[in-house]
Amino acid sequence: MKNWKLTLPLGLVALAVLTMWAHPALADKLADAIASAPTGTGPGQIDPAAPKGFLGIPGAPQVNLILAFCWAVWVGWIFSTVGAFGGVMAGVGHITVYGLGNYAKSFKSTAPSLNKFITDSIRVSNQCLVGLSALISSFNYWKMGRLVLPLAVSLGAGSIAGSWLSVTLSQGKVSFSAYQGYFGLFVLLLGVYLFWGTTAAAQASKKKAKEAAKAFEETVKRQKGGEQIDTKALGVHVTGIALTRVSFTFYGVEFSFNPLIPFVGGIVIAAVAAFLGVGGGFLLVPFLTNVAQLPMYLAAGTSALAVLVGMITSITTFMSGGVAIHWHLIGIELIGIVLGSVIGPRTSKYIPDIWLKRLFIVLALYVGSRYVLRGFFGISI
Repeated sequence: MKNWKLTLPLGLVALAVLTMWAHPALADKLADAIASAPTGTGPGQIDPAAPKGFLGIPGAPQVNLILAFCWAVWVGWIFSTVGAFGGVMAGVGHITVYGLGNYAKSFKSTAPSLNKFITDSIRVSNQCLVGLSALISSFNYWKMGRLVLPLAVSLGAGSIAGSWLSVTLSQGKVSFSAYQGYFGLFVLLLGVYLFWGTTAAAQASKKKAKEAAKAFEETVKRQKGGEQIDTKALGVHVTGIALTRVSFTFYGVEFSFNPLIPFVGGIVIAAVAAFLGVGGGFLLVPFLTNVAQLPMYLAAGTSALAVLVGMITSITTFMSGGVAIHWHLIGIELIGIVLGSVIGPRTSKYIPDIWLKRLFIVLALYVGSRYVLRGFFGISI
């Protein structure tokens, strides 16, 4: 971790090398997809004389970069605060806020290959934002003692296989309408599940998580009162590692898990996340809080590191397969992600554990319902 500052530059250099290596394939695939669309000025047509927009396509939406920056700050904040929903919010931005969803959908009948090409670009663009936020958030939470490293490693190891398999099987085969519908369905089901998790019956099984969350919140109150406390010393400390059991403490409360369970969970979660073009935190956080019984204060950082591993795998697989990225847009968004991701971990400790969960649920129910209706039934709300 001492050389963490080298991680981002080296990652960007590697990504740039991959981009240059894959550039001819990207250009050819995009040119072929554009050429498949009929020429004209109507929906589902390409007007060669129109100004170039997203991906350099004539007539495509031209995203307002100030709006993109502000939305990216929100994406970085929400992901770094709860360890999830960054990819979902990035998707909402690319699909709805920037208008790329309706544009991709317009080619459903006239140029299916262009429809799927734009869909894949949206998927990998979402993941670029989440990947950077996950990198920053992981380090910040590790410094705060709020990251369970062995658990994140187990999840991350499984996510490598899940991400690669999902992208390989789905790239270039998913229409935008199907993508939007499944995107919404998974998020909606998640919201329902999380709502159940706040009921008395579900809360009764989370005694340790509530005990740890209470101890953490009381410590924060003492700090705000002026008391000097070494929170790093109270943070995560691994007390035992074995093939079938890892134990650790957090604010005096002991937890344990079987590393084989998160490994399998990582495979499934990463596969779903890569298909949807998101980070997977919206599935990892429920896994960590309900299956691993962690408080939200630990779920965010642990989820972030697991997401980072999956994002590296997924983005690399997408780009090596010829998916293009609109770098001007992504560059501005990544700056916003940095700002939001730095703010998130520093503000989350002032938000009660239950309110973080409620924020998560409200977003899941709204986004899920909206996209299910729009993707599968063509109904806008």
